[in-house]
Amino acid sequence: MSITVRVITPDRIVWDNVAEEVILPSSTGQLGILSGHAPLLTALNIGVMRIRPGKDWENIAVLGGFAEVENNEIKVLVNGAELGSKIDKEKARAEYERAQIRLDEVSKGDDRRKTIQAQQSWRKARARYQAAGGLVSV
Repeated sequence: MSITVRVITPDRIVWDNVAEEVILPSSTGQLGILSGHAPLLTALNIGVMRIRPGKDWENIAVLGGFAEVENNEIKVLVNGAELGSKIDKEKARAEYERAQIRLDEVSKGDDRRKTIQAQQSWRKARARYQAAGGLVSV
C-alpha cells in the first residue's frame, strides 16, 4: 500500500505523488512514515526529507514548516523546498563551505543576531548539500 505525498511551498508544489515510505526531518528527530500511520501533526526542521516512491530514494531539502499525516496522505507545508536531483552538488558544497566559514567567524563575536542568522544559513546550505548527495558530518 502507498501513501500520497504533497510537498507545498508558498509559490509551488514541489512533489505530488505516491510513495512507499517517507522520512521527515521533524523537530524531535527523523520520523519515518509508512502506510497506515496514525494521524500526526509535526513541526519540521530545516533538513532533508526522504521519499521512496519505488525502489530508490528521492531527497528533498526542506526549509522548515509542518507535516500532517492522515488517511495515508502526507501534506508537507514548508517555507521552501528543492528536489535533491535539481541541486548542483558542487555549487551546494561550495555554498555549505562558505556558510561554515561565516558561522565560524560570526561565532567568535558577541552579536547574537548575526550568529543566529549564520546558523540558519549554515543549516539551509547543509540541507541542500545533503539533498544533492553530499556527505556532511554533523
